[in-house]
Amino acid sequence: MMHMTFYWGNQVTILFDGWTTSSWISYSLSLLACFLVSTFYQYLEDKRVRFKLVSAAKASNPPKPQIEDPLLQQADGKTARSKWSAARFAGAALFGLNSGLGYLLMLAVMSFNGGVFVAIVLGLAVGYLFFRSGDEDVATLVVDNPCACS
Repeated sequence: MMHMTFYWGNQVTILFDGWTTSSWISYSLSLLACFLVSTFYQYLEDKRVRFKLVSAAKASNPPKPQIEDPLLQQADGKTARSKWSAARFAGAALFGLNSGLGYLLMLAVMSFNGGVFVAIVLGLAVGYLFFRSGDEDVATLVVDNPCACS
């Protein structure tokens, strides 16, 4: 029977029928797995944001071409660039992986087990503390003009 309210106990089914716990040892290992996966979620989110900022900074400061070809320039004098780059696909892949992981964590919380909920929330908080709480320095990667900061 699926619980529709929070409950505390060591017997829980997480995500699929094959991941059930029946003892305190299997329950503790499952809580540890939930904690680690939610911490890894924050790590991936940090890497995705940093990758996006670095690739945006490189795209805004392209190297100057050695040969000027007027047929490759747009009306404003800038060289035409491909909309589909490897960095764009890599960013989309990281976003998809992180989104899928986030939905799996949400479904694990929907098991309505109090321990699973606490393990995931603590893992997200610890992951944020270790990987994302220093996001103030990420914004400085993109800003080349010191007057642009307010």
